[in-house]
Amino acid sequence: MLSRDGRATPLGDALAHYGRIAKTLHILRLADEPGYRRQIKVQANLQEGRHALARKIFHGRAGQLYQRYQDGMEDQIGALGLVLNALVLFNTRYLDAAVTQLRADGFEVRDEDVARLSPFVRHHVNMLGRYSFQLPDLPGGLRPVRDKNAAGSE
Repeated sequence: MLSRDGRATPLGDALAHYGRIAKTLHILRLADEPGYRRQIKVQANLQEGRHALARKIFHGRAGQLYQRYQDGMEDQIGALGLVLNALVLFNTRYLDAAVTQLRADGFEVRDEDVARLSPFVRHHVNMLGRYSFQLPDLPGGLRPVRDKNAAGSE
């Protein structure tokens, strides 16, 4: 919080110091606890895997948005998120099917190995071409709105 002359108010100064305490505790814990470091690294690796998959999907123009208008950017980001989530779901379902099949075939599949599988694999993905996310024109337009008083309506 700043006063009218641009300097921090006492409350703003106190909040800044309070934030430094949390940051210092985090850094000390990171330096002192190997388990905490591993946990942070696992989270960072997961996030980097997701970003790498998103870069593979959005490979055009080096993964940068070039529209000058906000609406076009929001549409591209929304489409990227949709495709990314669909691909993660596809990978998850097929990884589960593969593990289930291996176990059914009598192979030993340890739970600690399954826990390390990532749905962000991307080597099998071939993202070439352009894709349209426009809804087709439906014949007849919208369905009629249900009448709550009509017989048989829920």
